[in-house]
Amino acid sequence: MPSERAAAVTPFAAMDVLERATDRADVIHMEVGEPDFAPPAVATEAAVDALRAGDDDYTTSRGRRSLRDAISGYYAAEYGVSVPAERIVVTPGSSPALLTVLLATVDPGSAVVLSDPHYACYPNFVRLADGVVRTVGLAPDAGFQPAVSDYDAAVGDDTAAMLLNSPGNPTGAVIDGDSLSALVALADRTDTAVVSDEIYHGLAFDAAAHSVLEYTDDAFVIDGVSKRYGMTGWRLGWVVCPRRYVDTINAIVQNTLICAPSFVQAGAEAAIRHGTDWLDGVRADYRTRRDILCAAAERWGFDPGYTPAGAYYMLLDVSRLGAAPAVADALLETAGVAVTPGPDFGANATEYVRASFAVSTDAVREAVARIDAVLASATTLT
Repeated sequence: MPSERAAAVTPFAAMDVLERATDRADVIHMEVGEPDFAPPAVATEAAVDALRAGDDDYTTSRGRRSLRDAISGYYAAEYGVSVPAERIVVTPGSSPALLTVLLATVDPGSAVVLSDPHYACYPNFVRLADGVVRTVGLAPDAGFQPAVSDYDAAVGDDTAAMLLNSPGNPTGAVIDGDSLSALVALADRTDTAVVSDEIYHGLAFDAAAHSVLEYTDDAFVIDGVSKRYGMTGWRLGWVVCPRRYVDTINAIVQNTLICAPSFVQAGAEAAIRHGTDWLDGVRADYRTRRDILCAAAERWGFDPGYTPAGAYYMLLDVSRLGAAPAVADALLETAGVAVTPGPDFGANATEYVRASFAVSTDAVREAVARIDAVLASATTLT
């Protein structure tokens, strides 16, 4: 029998939808955050060169020093903050980085405060660390921005960590600097660890995406190359650690992950050092796709009352058509458009579906046309 811990882990709905959608050749995949852009050519070339040179051995668990230097330089250039390479631990993907941080900070029964809506996997990560999930509701009419007073009420003596995500999944909301600063101050007052998932940094359109490191050195930051460089399958992430946690995080990585693949580290380093200009066109394309989808959502009566400012997700309010899981099923079956039902993202997302506009601009337009055709002849999809 599975352990109680394993039994508490729920399936990831986006991946379940993907499995079903792959049975049809004509599906437009808006259920997963898979960028349609190829990685920067310099990244691919560096990885291939490393393989041809036989660079496929273990590295240290912390990761290549040259890669960690590049990451350090990224924080200096983007945010004007000093992050020594010694505080950076490289991991095979950002998800293992987050799980490692929770294992290092959460005692059995202690709470981790999440927003609601939240990335679907967060609660499962907390449960795997034997923690307790506590949520703070976010509202569309506030642009899914956090109210610091609500976080203040949620943080107690049993709280181990506060998990933040900006730009956010599934909302695409970007937390403003004043709110981030206030949340850091709250964590300081309550001796709560701040864990900031910044995997969608570099993909903000209408607002600056501030790193929590602009406001404190005493925080964990999770990031990687998957989203902004279109390198999802490369599985390369990292965690910036408070100094007192570096050896603990590294010990967990040594025992569980060993190291990220060496040739992938070479490709990631090239992307970070030379891929910045490449992002300008990517952001412009995502903004265009967002605008197409926002206009369609308003026409359909799916408008959630906010505009995503970053990442490449939008929540669509489908409540007028029926229950979100049934609407998602119907859109897949009748329109060939795969979206993720909102209940996977928390109690405040139950009336929504999440649509990813990481697909091509032509695919977004085709998805809109297909849904237009379905809705022209239907008042309900359940």
